[in-house]
Amino acid sequence: MMLIFRKICLALASFGLALLAFAWLTQADELFRAVALGTAVASAIGMGAVPFLQGYQYTAWIAAAVVAGMTYPQSLLHVGDFDLRNKWLILIVVQFVMFGMGIQMSLRDFSELATSGKGVLVGLCSHFTIMPLTGFALTKVFHFDPEIAAGVILLGSCSSGLASNVMVYIARANLVLSVAVTAMTTLAAPFLTPFLMKILAGTLIQIRFLDMMMEIIKIVIVPIGAALIHDFMKTSTPHGKRNVYSVALVSLMWLGSLTFGLWSWLAEAVSEPALQSLEVLSFFAGAVLVGLVYHLATLSFKKLDRYMPYVSMFGIIYFTTVTTAAGRDNLLQVGFLLFFVSVVHNSAGYFFGYWLSRLLGLDKPSARTMAFEVGLQNGGMASGLAGAMGKLGTVGLAAAVFSPWMNISGSILANYWRRNEISRGEEIQEISITP
Repeated sequence: MMLIFRKICLALASFGLALLAFAWLTQADELFRAVALGTAVASAIGMGAVPFLQGYQYTAWIAAAVVAGMTYPQSLLHVGDFDLRNKWLILIVVQFVMFGMGIQMSLRDFSELATSGKGVLVGLCSHFTIMPLTGFALTKVFHFDPEIAAGVILLGSCSSGLASNVMVYIARANLVLSVAVTAMTTLAAPFLTPFLMKILAGTLIQIRFLDMMMEIIKIVIVPIGAALIHDFMKTSTPHGKRNVYSVALVSLMWLGSLTFGLWSWLAEAVSEPALQSLEVLSFFAGAVLVGLVYHLATLSFKKLDRYMPYVSMFGIIYFTTVTTAAGRDNLLQVGFLLFFVSVVHNSAGYFFGYWLSRLLGLDKPSARTMAFEVGLQNGGMASGLAGAMGKLGTVGLAAAVFSPWMNISGSILANYWRRNEISRGEEIQEISITP
């Protein structure tokens, strides 16, 4: 039944393209906008009917979100009097995205840091040099407005996205190394991202190092921490579970006391940096409770973990839509140029990530892994930080434009390397000539 529906949508998308051409030639603006959005949505659904295109269906939904934001911007920025760009709403959505991605991680991933030492070090250094410096160089070549330029640098300064693990798996490269590098760049992001933004984009927008560090902890570390609580509970001993329940009880008491007036007292009694630290502590307390409640929910709903990536996808589609709608006027001016920059930036990550790794002595599977780890950025983190700054329509534009292309290029490269898998003979030959 679903296959028939997808085929009907594919046929409607084909008809929509013809109708779109008619609307453009006759300058029927209202018809053009309605048909453009309908065609984009029908295409995203219909692609599921074609096996070759199924891997790009999520990217098609991202493209549909961009079309929606471009065609009906005002309708997608407010629901009644409520602003969909609200800082807290963006934070919650991004946290759900990161939590859904974190469900795919485990505590075992961090144990690989020690066993993949050289590769992790190469990945960490490559990721936080190649991408931010390339982004900075591109903003000097193409003279974007300061806030849009800062968004390009911000995206380059974020940690590697968890999508890189998926691409490495498809390419049959070194998945253990990929997971380890993703974990390490995620842990380093609260310190390195604000530092890079301060030195590379500090003249473009105001960067408060401590504020940005705290936002990254709230956006990335806290929700992934909640997901790891769930992972810990799956295999922990009864003693370990009792410890989690004890911490959860303390967390509940702490959050409850804040609700009943403690926060107001603290706001007057302590300094601003101390208050920020207490705010982050409160978020971690919430993470313990969320992780525990989610784990208890999975005991009743066994397939819940399987559906969480779809929550992440929905969240990314949401803030892609809102970012595009908020930055529509800017996109009309620099959209094509920003897309070109995304292709160059992404390609530079793949190229230098691969060849620098080879130059430093990593084998081909590990170098392919490094290409993805360097070339694919955490667009959700960039969007969340832009939202926290209140600059979703400018600083957040790079993430909205770069993310769809990274999904497309990553899928193409991963499938190409999968078809050209490294033979066992090549691996043995490499091992024999490696000093």
